[in-house]
Amino acid sequence: MIEYEKSSNVVWHNATVTRKRRERQNGHKGGLFWFTGLSGAGKSTLAHSVEETLYQNGYRTFVLDGDNVRHGLCADLSFSDEDRKENIRRIGHMSMLYVEAGIVVLTAFISPFRADRENVRKISGSDFHEIYCKCSLEVCEDRDVKGLYKRARAGEIPDFTGISSPYEEPEFADLTVDTESQLQKCSDAVFKYIVDATRT
Repeated sequence: MIEYEKSSNVVWHNATVTRKRRERQNGHKGGLFWFTGLSGAGKSTLAHSVEETLYQNGYRTFVLDGDNVRHGLCADLSFSDEDRKENIRRIGHMSMLYVEAGIVVLTAFISPFRADRENVRKISGSDFHEIYCKCSLEVCEDRDVKGLYKRARAGEIPDFTGISSPYEEPEFADLTVDTESQLQKCSDAVFKYIVDATRT
């Protein structure tokens, strides 16, 4: 993990509008729902599908997508192991700012290393919910929705998860959904899980 020099002059500022007040106004608790899985496993598709249903039911939501975050906040990071760790660390802390605002945060990141996901769990405590989008490499590669597997196989993309870099499956995911088929069934299962987890 990259080490940072910490200033001794930084003090956490407690807001007058507290998380509890925001959650009372929202009618639900905030929470971090971390979708993990291989590229092409359906993380983003599922997260946005669930968000749409939550939104239609009056929930305050936001999806943090891996590609979108790398356009700005993490634009300076590569896909080396160290930069992947830093990417997830930043996302973990940013996600918790949203959760403090009482928002249901859905993140769609490959986040291939268990240790990195566990670090986010440590940051987030009971607010963290790991959702494993289980899909075989063969199916993900067959989908190849972004053409990335083909390029990785051709040697054009180094450190590509599932090809030249490992993916470590969750050992104790809070929820596992089989995204090889029946997306609607997966979406319904995740929606129910989030509703139960954020009930006030």
